[in-house]
Amino acid sequence: MTHKISSKRLSLKDLNHISQNVTELQLSESSLHAVQACRDYLDKNFGSANSTPTYGINTGFGSLCHTSIDRSHLTQLQHNLIMSHACGTGEEVPEKIVKWMLFLKIQSLCYGHSGVSVAVVQRLIDFYNHGIYPVIYEQGSLGASGDLAPLAHLALPLIGLGEVVYKGKRYTGEQINNIKGWESLQLQSKEGLALINGTQFMLAYGVYLALESRKLWYWSHITAALSLDGFSCNMSPFDERIHFIRPHKGQLTSAALFRELLDDSEIAADEKLNVQDPYSFRCTPQVHGASKDALDYFIKTILTECNSVTDNPNVFPESDAIISGGNFHGQPLALALDFLSIAMSEIGSISERRIFQLMSGTRNLPPFLSRNAGLNSGMMILQYTAASIVSQNKHLANPSSTDSIVSSNGQEDHVSMGANAATKSFKIIDNIKTVLAIELLTSSQALEFHTKQTSSFLKSIISIVRSGIAPFENDRVMYTDIQLAKEIIASTELDMEVLH
Repeated sequence: MTHKISSKRLSLKDLNHISQNVTELQLSESSLHAVQACRDYLDKNFGSANSTPTYGINTGFGSLCHTSIDRSHLTQLQHNLIMSHACGTGEEVPEKIVKWMLFLKIQSLCYGHSGVSVAVVQRLIDFYNHGIYPVIYEQGSLGASGDLAPLAHLALPLIGLGEVVYKGKRYTGEQINNIKGWESLQLQSKEGLALINGTQFMLAYGVYLALESRKLWYWSHITAALSLDGFSCNMSPFDERIHFIRPHKGQLTSAALFRELLDDSEIAADEKLNVQDPYSFRCTPQVHGASKDALDYFIKTILTECNSVTDNPNVFPESDAIISGGNFHGQPLALALDFLSIAMSEIGSISERRIFQLMSGTRNLPPFLSRNAGLNSGMMILQYTAASIVSQNKHLANPSSTDSIVSSNGQEDHVSMGANAATKSFKIIDNIKTVLAIELLTSSQALEFHTKQTSSFLKSIISIVRSGIAPFENDRVMYTDIQLAKEIIASTELDMEVLH
């Protein structure tokens, strides 16, 4: 399916549609005109040898901003910028993130305030449409002058350098251009800087994490609801009257979702002997709800950034101005990503506590959910694995945005560290998926020991689980069960309208 790049505001629904369905990008007429008009303005005003020194166009960069560059060297200046800034290292960035980087860089350039040519934008679109993904590395960005190092790796193949992955094989930038019959681009003034200034590295992670976290927040209610019935819990903590007198939006949404998921459950409706349940069951609306409020803030920040211009300087042809500022600074994203990490790590933390309780041999459940405990260790070590992951998340959730390191000879003296916040959050979200998969296994197993039925919806979830994972009878290899449960969470389509 084709998506036309335009100035129309992107919504979360749009991003989800692009993620699921879009295979081809096209420039709208309005974007084509905006890009061309901005480039024409630069060519008109900086095409002569005696043009006024203007940062990013005919000067050096960073602390070298006071060094004027001769007009005959402007292309070399832009190529030097990209080559010298391609200093990434560490693990390779996943292709699904690189794909978002391409899209987001194209989107930002097409607002017509960056000064690039249509040819540059079209080559990025070609990469997206042909499934050509530049090789980019996780480490190297301070998240302040934009994501300089990773975006330099994104740009290298445009000038015939660097590496790409195409149809599962690795090629140099020169090789992929030869394969496709493309000429390597000769960048004009400002173009190299426009390509590497911007927040598209951390933002690409942010878009992916927004979509994943939203889905995992919903799944955390499914696994928790299964655990609530598996542990024979009271429904009184979900009574709407409690939540109306403490009306945090996320808490209200969470409690309503639990009531919906457990609506026709015989177990939930049954009278209980236990007066109160542990906090990990009783306080789920409060804990999950707080994470939802944080997730909403995160999504709002991501959407604002998706609809922004984040390079520097910014060109305003309509008002005959080039303004040097700091839209490349990643502080909004860094704070939001740190907040997401903390909020989602709490979803995993409370999930692990419910897993622990299900293993305890109480509430008419056998120890470690095994009928033959002793000879069999049962599901004992699943809780160990969840505890290990949750502990790692606690370390990863320590904020990156509270750190800053001076760079560029003191010119760039406060940085956001948003890129580190992004890559850490990516790991946390994958960890959450594993913890919820473990709760899906243990809660489904706990319900094997009940004679009364859970809700119709939760029975449909258990049916999906049981289609690939048998009930636990005797000790067996368990890591494959975890992998299968993660696949169920990743692939099962759910109606998440309640999240709107």
